[in-house]
Amino acid sequence: MNTFVFIKRVPDTESKIRIDHENNRIIEDGLSFVMSPYDEYAVEEALQIREARGGSVTVFLVGPEEARVILKKALAMGADEAVLIRDDAPESYDGLRTARIIAETLKQKYPEYSLLLFGKQSMGADNAQVPAMVAEMLGLPQVNVVTRLELEGNSGNALREIEGASERITFPLPAVVSAQKGLNEPRYETLKGIMMAKRKQIPVITTAELGLTEEQLAPQLTIVRMESPPAREAGKIIEEEAAEAARQLVDFLHNQAKVV
Repeated sequence: MNTFVFIKRVPDTESKIRIDHENNRIIEDGLSFVMSPYDEYAVEEALQIREARGGSVTVFLVGPEEARVILKKALAMGADEAVLIRDDAPESYDGLRTARIIAETLKQKYPEYSLLLFGKQSMGADNAQVPAMVAEMLGLPQVNVVTRLELEGNSGNALREIEGASERITFPLPAVVSAQKGLNEPRYETLKGIMMAKRKQIPVITTAELGLTEEQLAPQLTIVRMESPPAREAGKIIEEEAAEAARQLVDFLHNQAKVV
């Protein structure tokens, strides 16, 4: 069973984000980058599927040359192969561009697969669009926000989160599945895995090689303005007896915080 996993390089959530207001971009100099956390669940699920059913796990990443280190992490976790689909364009937050690149890569270079796994959304753009777009472009069934996945024969069963409940979906393979937190517990890289990952060759595919022009990949959205979130206001301490403190707290929640 060939399982393909698609991951993304995103800024570490602990990093201090600075904005280039003139160009409406994140300043990447000095930033630490990691694998998008939801993608770790996708990688782990692929590894568990291989352990249960055999086959191979190949991890793909669309991004710049610097993203190799993120692919190395996936290899160190246990993936068999990794492929960099090189796209040197700055982050445009346009899921359509990424989806087109992925779909063309699979059509032209890697047409044999059983399952395509994604994180439900990247922690960078936070759009949650790419898995559905790829499924549409390839004509595949898709199930998103999956918290449990079972495969049997040429079909799968998935439990997915919906508002206030869970939904069970049965689908044929191949298919696109996006992972939600709770699907599994991602493993850590082992020393043996890290050493093996260092020796692994990572093939590179370029957008030019796929015949994709910048006109075809031009962003379909315009970022009007990027701003940092407002600074958090200092907390308020109520130093009163219990009854008066409760009265003031209710007054604050009702009249200032607008909690009804």
